[in-house]
Amino acid sequence: MSEVERIVDQLRRAFEGSAWHGLALWEILSEVTSQQAVAQPLSGAHTIWEIVNHVAVWESVVRRRIKGEVIGGLSPQEDWPPVIDPSERAWQKTLDSLENGHRQLRDTIAGLTGDRLKETVLGQTYSIYHMLHGVIQHDLYHAGQIAILKKGR
Repeated sequence: MSEVERIVDQLRRAFEGSAWHGLALWEILSEVTSQQAVAQPLSGAHTIWEIVNHVAVWESVVRRRIKGEVIGGLSPQEDWPPVIDPSERAWQKTLDSLENGHRQLRDTIAGLTGDRLKETVLGQTYSIYHMLHGVIQHDLYHAGQIAILKKGR
């Protein structure tokens, strides 16, 4: 298995399941309703829905950076998109968008060569390799937050 294949596998495990640590992001999100997603059981904390939006943003940023787009810092609105429509239909659309964006990211990574992993991300000081491990860690970090919020419903 190549390094690129290992990274794709780890990203898939963090998102879909069969991870060593326990439940993956998608597994944790199963059966979360729109009402649960907008609830704020911890004062001052982001909601599940806000976290899902945030994860989707950063998976998109990583994919776009791999493709050569220079993306610097994000505004607070871009980094943490607000929930406009708290309906069940909008929640399902959010989940569909997260899943589709994740698959696009995995497909983009799968198309990389091992040499590309060593390249510095345009506009940044770190490598594509470092960024890809970061997005895996980011998904898992926020999956843990969602798991805690889900228990507090």
